[in-house]
Amino acid sequence: MMMIEKFENIVATLLEEEGFWVRRSFKVNVTQEEKKQIGKQSSPRPEIDMLAYHLGRNEVLALDVKAYLDSPGAKLAQLQEVHEVPAGRFKLFTSERYRQIVLSRLKQDLIALGMANAETSVKLGMVAGKVNQGQSEAIREHMNERQWLFWSPDDVKAKVAARQQRAA
Repeated sequence: MMMIEKFENIVATLLEEEGFWVRRSFKVNVTQEEKKQIGKQSSPRPEIDMLAYHLGRNEVLALDVKAYLDSPGAKLAQLQEVHEVPAGRFKLFTSERYRQIVLSRLKQDLIALGMANAETSVKLGMVAGKVNQGQSEAIREHMNERQWLFWSPDDVKAKVAARQQRAA
């Protein structure tokens, strides 16, 4: 748990240095009607690992931040799955209806909280601390095709190294 939290702290710091305000573990208030549309009426509220808001771009990143220390890491095949009803580890990435409903509701929740406005764009993304068998570039390509953000383990390391050089 501590390593996962440490990874999230590193990601939050890197995002803040790029001009983002960061909020963690944001629960989205999906309605009963929306849960019916998703196909999972009894599901708990979706939780976004990390929200990163950039005022200058009026953009919110809804990020899946995973250290994956106890697993083989993010796998391209899992991200390429397509599910009508959300299933698996990457529901927001693999179920279009679920993604549309959750991200739309997220934006409404943020507007209601005074944390966004009607023009704010919401972009999905992932920061992975580990990727299975050198699949980083294939995953990046997959994510870029969908206009989603992806930071690979190498991206995180490079950003940390650049930060350390600036501090030196």
